[in-house]
Amino acid sequence: MISVTNLVKEFPKKDGTVFRAVDELSFEAKDAEIVCLLGVNGAGKTTTMRILSTVFKPSAGSANIQGWDILNNPEKVRENLGFLSGDTGLYNRLRVHEFIRYFGRLYSLNDAEITQRMDEMAELLDMKSFMDKKIEFLSTGMKQKVSIVRSIIHDPPVMIFDEPTAGLDILTARNIVAFIRSCKARGKCVLFSTHIMREAERLADRIVMIHQGKLLANGSLEELRDATGQSDLDDIFVHFVNETIGEIEVQAHEF
Repeated sequence: MISVTNLVKEFPKKDGTVFRAVDELSFEAKDAEIVCLLGVNGAGKTTTMRILSTVFKPSAGSANIQGWDILNNPEKVRENLGFLSGDTGLYNRLRVHEFIRYFGRLYSLNDAEITQRMDEMAELLDMKSFMDKKIEFLSTGMKQKVSIVRSIIHDPPVMIFDEPTAGLDILTARNIVAFIRSCKARGKCVLFSTHIMREAERLADRIVMIHQGKLLANGSLEELRDATGQSDLDDIFVHFVNETIGEIEVQAHEF
């Protein structure tokens, strides 16, 4: 389970002010549930995920993974979490199975456990044909699958995927979407980010919409449709953005 309460992340600017990338964000993701963090590029999705994975420290607020606080127990958080980052490099000179085995050992898995996990993941992600290839010769989609396996080789209860299908062909993207659904079926708590509305519609049990670091809405697709009177997720998202802009303009006028 993921629990986020009033999370804030600020970055200093050259003029002495701060940029607030995440602005008092709160939401939860439960076991056996897929939650989508939905927003345009620059909305604060990646920053939020990096905080949850202990890459960044929050400026304020709190978050925990499986009951472990991200500041007080970062090692326990990392034990219980798999994080697929959008910009993580791979070791090109290693073969796929060598690379995955290396990370399995970092998680203190024995050889038998690593082999079992690799076989399971290779089957689920259709990777058997390139497990012996060097990473430098893989396609973008193949590399993304390797990154996914590397991030969750230790079979964590919580999985966070940052834009898992970005830039992939339709067949690879569908394969990864099916894999994420299989994670839910095995009781995993899954949080993924996207700016692709159709992907959120097809995959998420609940959608957490954010814009400029702020929470716009949080609910199932049907709940969001009921709240706005709109059926299309694009229109729902624009509705909440316009509503927020209107509130800001009113507050500025009153001030």
